[in-house]
Amino acid sequence: MRERGFTLLEMLVATVIMGVAVVGLLSAISASLHNASRLTDYDRAALAAKRKMDELLLDSRLPRLSVLEGRFDAEPGSGFEGGWKARLSPYEMPPATGPNTLVLERLELEVWWMSGGRRRTIALEGFRSSTAAGLAPAEGQP
Repeated sequence: MRERGFTLLEMLVATVIMGVAVVGLLSAISASLHNASRLTDYDRAALAAKRKMDELLLDSRLPRLSVLEGRFDAEPGSGFEGGWKARLSPYEMPPATGPNTLVLERLELEVWWMSGGRRRTIALEGFRSSTAAGLAPAEGQP
């Protein structure tokens, strides 16, 4: 009478197939965790950039045509390290500019943060209206 069961060769083939499947699964999980971490950092930076943009657009005392820089306060335990650089400049000015003439100003904001030992950046641009008091004409305008 013949015994039923698996041969040694069948067991080796099944083990190799299972090993390849497990390695592929672990590789996919590792890539997913890396992407989730990267997106979390990007979301934190985007939220910090939006807050800083709103804060700067509302600040009527913001100096024009000069570069401002700063760092974000790190939240305890978040590990988020980053900063920002901003510049406010006239965007459009009417031909006859008086002291109370409304002009359009552009705020350029660059936010940076460290992710995985590399420096990443986001650039935002915002606009606001202001009076022309103390403004010189923008480059290329009379």
